[in-house]
Amino acid sequence: MPTNWRHSVRVQTEGDGHVNEDSCGFTGASAWVIDGATSLLPELDLPGPSNPSWYARTLDLLLSDSARSPASADGTGSAGSVLEDALRRVDKVAQEHAAGERRRFPSAALCMAQLTGTGVELLVLADCHAAVELEDGSVVHVTSEPADARVDRENPADPEEARALLRRDRELRNTPGRLWVARREPEAVQHAHLERLGTPRRVVLASDGAWRAVDLGLVDGPGGFLRAASTPLGTQRLLLELREHQQAIGEKADDATILTVVPDA
Repeated sequence: MPTNWRHSVRVQTEGDGHVNEDSCGFTGASAWVIDGATSLLPELDLPGPSNPSWYARTLDLLLSDSARSPASADGTGSAGSVLEDALRRVDKVAQEHAAGERRRFPSAALCMAQLTGTGVELLVLADCHAAVELEDGSVVHVTSEPADARVDRENPADPEEARALLRRDRELRNTPGRLWVARREPEAVQHAHLERLGTPRRVVLASDGAWRAVDLGLVDGPGGFLRAASTPLGTQRLLLELREHQQAIGEKADDATILTVVPDA
């Protein structure tokens, strides 16, 4: 069983209205996509172009450090242990920059793929996505809860009321009964969606901004998304088509990130 990922495709495009707040990477047996949550609450004084951008890049670096641990590097670790270690490191950095502040500390949706001795683990917080091609050719889609689904279900007609509900929902994240995301709490791992699958041929990880290509029908479901994202040129074409379609329908474009990895034979 392979114990390392090999890079295949990495393509990112910036959305409308703010700097890119996504990040992605892979080290050894771990691969991930991070989708920073655009600020709705007053930002802290963090050293980056925006709080979510700083957070996505900080977590990216710390995940890479955690993925180099012996247990992860030899394929005997778990997605949860790698993420938990990285979030403990985030909490130490957060203490230096923001003391005990949690409510306004930036956060992110996240998807991780971790090679194990028997296959691959997919761990998801919020609305990042994974499309996994298994050895038998089948494709499995893995995701969790859309970030703003609870507010969307209330469907407030007044824009100010909607914004107030979104802010309140953001304040309540990572508390009992609410949406859990990557922030600075290691216990978020216990609330993540986790799936264990067999040996993968290929894994595509994507932010929800990139997965809009599926939502808008530009590809035929997770299988079509995986096929389009199997080459750098195909991935670039897909995201260009997505941007052109969003512009045509007047939809504000979110940052879009696609990372495709294959087991290193």
